[in-house]
Amino acid sequence: MSIMTPDIRPSLIARVNPVAKLAVALLIGLALMLSIDWVSAAVALALEGLLLAWCGLSARQFWLRTAPVWIAAPFGMLSTVLYGQDSGAVWFSAGIISVTDGSIALGLAIGLRVLAIGIPGIVLLATTDPTDLADGLAQVLRLPARFVLGALAGLRLVGMFIDDWHSLALARRARGVGDGGGLRGRARRFLGLAFALLVLSVRRGSKLATAMEARGFGSDEPRTWARPSVFGLRDALVVVIGVGIAAAAITVAVLAGTWHFVLA
Repeated sequence: MSIMTPDIRPSLIARVNPVAKLAVALLIGLALMLSIDWVSAAVALALEGLLLAWCGLSARQFWLRTAPVWIAAPFGMLSTVLYGQDSGAVWFSAGIISVTDGSIALGLAIGLRVLAIGIPGIVLLATTDPTDLADGLAQVLRLPARFVLGALAGLRLVGMFIDDWHSLALARRARGVGDGGGLRGRARRFLGLAFALLVLSVRRGSKLATAMEARGFGSDEPRTWARPSVFGLRDALVVVIGVGIAAAAITVAVLAGTWHFVLA
């Protein structure tokens, strides 16, 4: 198992066509980007939380995979509160830093939006096999097979980076290379590992490209697929749920008077 090729646990969401999952993530993200207010983001996040029970991720898997989002949201919120657009009552002011009612509301909206957009995307990706995603893109969305298969091969290689990094580090340690202490030694060790990983990746990518061309993956002839990807009623229902979440978030924000169309 790796980050890019996760061990998919059986669940209701895991059986949904990846194209439907991609559509849901895009619909919710687009709806939340039409306005910057905390009400629509809070409603979307609450509704998404109700559906997490069917994603098939354990509590540990969920928190580990979504950790970057939980870290990014407070930083985005804090920077907006301190340096965002000022309006309303002033709570604190020092030089270029000012905290007002408007900047607090804007920071809350930004933080909730990061969570509401990032969490469903990560969860849906964690419950999707890359090969199933490629099958859906090529067979359901009719994207060019050459592009889809090349992206799938690259995604598989990315999943091997961590293992390669550990193997290179162990090999260098066994040879006594880069064991110097201090900040300079750690920086030299990191740069050496990064360069070695780059060389290894280029070589592996070249070999993979040659092998794929030799097997006809670059042909313009119509392809056949070992596993058919079907967009059925269950997948359509998932898309409808995504539309419902987006519509509910916009509707509640409009009724609450916080909706402000960003293009207006």
